Amino acid sequence: MNEERSVFSVSELNSSVARLLEQEFSWIWVEGEISNLATPASGHIYFTLKDAGAQVRCAMFRGRNRVLKFGPENGTQVLVRCKVSLYEVRGDYQLIVDRMEEAGGGALQRKYEELKQKLAAEGLFNEDHKQDIPELPGCIGVITSRSGAAIRDVLSVIARRFPSVPVKLFPVAVQGAEAAPAICNALQLAEQHGVCDVILLVRGGGSLEDLWSFNEEAVARAIYQCNIPVVSGVGHEVDVTIADFVADFRAATPTAAAETVTPDQEAWMQTLDWYANRLQQLMKEKVGRQAERLSWLRTRLSQQHPTATLQRMSQSLADINQRMLLCINHQLQTASSQTQQLRLQLLANSPLYRVREYSNRLERTYQQLQYRMQTLLNQRKSEFEHLVTTLNAISPLQTLSRGYSITTTSDGHTITNTDTVSKSDSIITRLHRGQLVSKVEKIIKE
Repeated sequence: MNEERSVFSVSELNSSVARLLEQEFSWIWVEGEISNLATPASGHIYFTLKDAGAQVRCAMFRGRNRVLKFGPENGTQVLVRCKVSLYEVRGDYQLIVDRMEEAGGGALQRKYEELKQKLAAEGLFNEDHKQDIPELPGCIGVITSRSGAAIRDVLSVIARRFPSVPVKLFPVAVQGAEAAPAICNALQLAEQHGVCDVILLVRGGGSLEDLWSFNEEAVARAIYQCNIPVVSGVGHEVDVTIADFVADFRAATPTAAAETVTPDQEAWMQTLDWYANRLQQLMKEKVGRQAERLSWLRTRLSQQHPTATLQRMSQSLADINQRMLLCINHQLQTASSQTQQLRLQLLANSPLYRVREYSNRLERTYQQLQYRMQTLLNQRKSEFEHLVTTLNAISPLQTLSRGYSITTTSDGHTITNTDTVSKSDSIITRLHRGQLVSKVEKIIKE
């Protein structure tokens, strides 16, 4: 038995396979790591693209690699746009690359460095533009996520160091496409409010991708244009963003940022006590020196025996002494009053007052909730009673109570026509009260 054979030459086979590959795979994107990179004098680029399980040869011709924005190297993770082809001479399967881009963190890092150089050249990082951080801010603005760990750390530090300083939160998303516009808007909003003396721009740590919203050009320019001092505390100590370079002060963490803008209350109280004690000491020393001088003058006058002059000088010294004592007492009272006033202000801003205020507000809310629930229950009860009345009005049982009845067969089917029963059948008649069981004696059809 003769067989018909279709015989290919090697060239024909490779040519056919090449056409099949090019038809099946048009332009596709492939991601992998560069290895075996070769850049001959022809200007073409030859390399292997690999991942953990496989590799494929690639070629990028001189006309296409001139537009590359980075220098390919072994180990670089790239994304290539290519066609699948077959090098017919050797029968090797390969990719013909049309476009190449850095993939993952490499592209972001390059974009970060380019923006950093651009903004540095424009002077956004210059020290002469940075504003001083207030020693005791009247209000601290915080721009961060409402639910993140950063806001909890900031509030904890402020409550520990100087709890009387009010905090204004401007909640924003700190990750994703909507984060950068939200941060810019929050900076503008903080300026419009006009109550914050300093702004904390904070968030917890993360990868370069997680922190990218703080590397956006729009955020950097918004910080630069902000008239309120901005302290950045983004990520961990090793994380440095564009926002850190533009900010008026860069703290390593959100906790460090809160400590930077918040004075130590105990240190301030100790300083106030020291000044009060020092003032009293200086006054006593001054009074002592004046008393010694007065004593010396009296001795000198008594030695010279000028009675009239002595009387005048004695009177003058007495007046001076009186005015000095009054002045000293006045200054002491003023200093004491100021110290007492500062203590009262600290007590008035104690968290206990706020806890009581929130407790009273919670009690009023609870009473309003009880009232509304009772009103709703009464409304539902009235609706239910109305439905019961309506149901009773249309119930068949009401019809039966007026003398009507319902007759069914022994198996429960309602009888509406004489054709459904036969002579001697048992039927059941339901009355308003009770039932009657009957047997059909005669059927009269109408």
